[in-house]
Amino acid sequence: MKSRFSRMVDAVLFSEILKGLVLTFRHIFVRSITDTYPHQKRTLPPGYRGVIVHLRYDDGTEKCVGCALCEAACPSHCITVVSAEDPVLPQRRIAAKYTLDVTKCVFCGFCVQACPVDALASSPEYEMATWNKRDLVMDKKAMLQLGDRYFPKRQKRPPYTEERFALFNKLKTSTFPAAHKIAV
Repeated sequence: MKSRFSRMVDAVLFSEILKGLVLTFRHIFVRSITDTYPHQKRTLPPGYRGVIVHLRYDDGTEKCVGCALCEAACPSHCITVVSAEDPVLPQRRIAAKYTLDVTKCVFCGFCVQACPVDALASSPEYEMATWNKRDLVMDKKAMLQLGDRYFPKRQKRPPYTEERFALFNKLKTSTFPAAHKIAV
């Protein structure tokens, strides 16, 4: 226990403030790790889950079939999918409208795992700062652009789809027997 005299000396000399200043000056000349951030980017681990992007096949067509399984798997409900039939090939479905609200996304990766055709991927993008949060609501076009930037090596389109398209076109040109109404 300090004596009354030593407590008075500490109060007059502000010893706690001097101890704090010594600690501050000891750390002020140590180089900080974050000083090099804008010039040197971090190396990210292989399983890093950044912003979700859309992928394309090697012929440039998008992989998404508009099944909306990613929307169903999303725990934060930040994905909206509106699917439609492709006007050129009526047997093929596409995502007519795809919206991802990055401000709500928790980057869990459930949508990537739920996608049956591997149309979604987690990019290494982590610099999404903006002045307006409406810029963080991404549509299909923006997601495809990010996918092209981060995944330039594209998967080849599976051959069975070309065979199915050829069969459909052949059946379209052939004549089908007329359907008759059954009287009930």
